Amino acid sequence: MSAATSARSGPVRVPARRTWWQRHGRSTLVWGWRAALTVVFVVAWQVLSGPVLDPQFVSSPGGIVSRLGDWVDDGTLWSNSWITLKEIVLGFLLGAGSAALLAYLLAPLRILWDVLDPFVMALYSIPKVALAPLFIVWFGIGTDMKVLLAAVTVFFLVFLNTAVGVHEVDRGLVDAVRLMGGGRRDIALKVTLPASLTGLLTGLRVSIPYALIGAVIGELVASNRGLGYLISDSSSKFDTDGVFATLVVLSVIAAALNGLVNLLGRRAGRWKPLDS
Repeated sequence: MSAATSARSGPVRVPARRTWWQRHGRSTLVWGWRAALTVVFVVAWQVLSGPVLDPQFVSSPGGIVSRLGDWVDDGTLWSNSWITLKEIVLGFLLGAGSAALLAYLLAPLRILWDVLDPFVMALYSIPKVALAPLFIVWFGIGTDMKVLLAAVTVFFLVFLNTAVGVHEVDRGLVDAVRLMGGGRRDIALKVTLPASLTGLLTGLRVSIPYALIGAVIGELVASNRGLGYLISDSSSKFDTDGVFATLVVLSVIAAALNGLVNLLGRRAGRWKPLDS
């Protein structure tokens, strides 16, 4: 049988004839509305700052851009942003990695999970900012303290969401794999892991802002560098432009990290049926 005959005997492929707007119209509309709302907010802020609002308290987009320009020129922005970004990424990887591993090990053991559940919830309920003084005593005021504070803040969100994903795995799929002779390894790799990815990715997505919060809290409590230190230093000088400029930079970092997790989620969830 020739290659051409073999190709013709395969499944019939019907190319989807959709216009550019049918393929990208929804995302274009969403991003257009986001851009329009951002422009309206910034313009209104700039117009009202001065005649109506006191720029000493609410700053202004012009003042923020000016302060960011000063920090770019003297290198303050890059050096402090890099330190905070490093603390966020290391804390996120440490906290999320250990939480996912523990969740996949403990969540299938329902009796052990029921025993540990109240202790986990009690530890999760502790305000993480209250741990900062203790971490300073244990680890000093260096980078380690901020990384570990971010990791602890991330840990419980990823751990609990992943455990929920494991608990909600369809028992019918597990029984089907067992009936076909599959072992625990097959169940873990072919059923539990893919079926619980939604919970894991939800935990990763919601924990990104908390990694940032943990790192910045550590810098606010005790540090002489980083974006948290810039906020503290600017507020002590009544430099509202500096405080808002730092918040803008933190928002950009959070949006970039969230975009990476969304990209990972789309690639990991390609096996799911499309939304109707």
